Amino acid sequence: MPLFLLSTPLSLHILTQLRNKDTDQINFRKGMVRLGRLLGYEIVNTMDYEMIEVETPLGVKAKGIRIFDMDNVVIINILRAATPLVEGLLKAFPAARQGVITARRKEFEGKEPPKEMEVEISYEKIPKIKENIDNVIISDPMVATASTMMKVIENIDSTKPKRIYIASVIASEYGVKRILEKYPYVYFFTISIDPELNNNGYIVPGLGDAGDRSFG
Repeated sequence: MPLFLLSTPLSLHILTQLRNKDTDQINFRKGMVRLGRLLGYEIVNTMDYEMIEVETPLGVKAKGIRIFDMDNVVIINILRAATPLVEGLLKAFPAARQGVITARRKEFEGKEPPKEMEVEISYEKIPKIKENIDNVIISDPMVATASTMMKVIENIDSTKPKRIYIASVIASEYGVKRILEKYPYVYFFTISIDPELNNNGYIVPGLGDAGDRSFG
């Protein structure tokens, strides 16, 4: 399964700051932006490229590569929590087209962790996706039950993009398994896979509500 875990010291350093309940709103948002940039650079390394030749200022030919897939990227921002993460992704993909989806999961409290959450999508604006050409990056910092992500992937998958990527900060073991069992060709990038969901459907240990902590 194409699962990429960015467990580098720098990414884990930033994640630790985000997990800390004492990290304020400004620094939380800045950390999300930094992780978005790191995720973007890792995603680039999986994209297709071609060998090219350029001439240096010394008049000498030098061989190199051009990652042509970077010219065909659509980033889907699942509002509002993903906004700082998308800001970082755009550092890696400055030419990306952008789409937005406003999704809200309904509050849940049961006797055990939920297997599915009811998700309401109230607004959606996505640019036309070029079949077998565009690489679509779906950005959501937290993938818990994966109910929101599954809805978005189903929609994007029907447009037949070249690749679908998930860019997240923390995912639950259950959410990862659920997505990759149904969509084994999705490239799943995350910083940490946390072991549990609580009775409200929040990731444990997690980092709280990413949207609230980013925007107050």
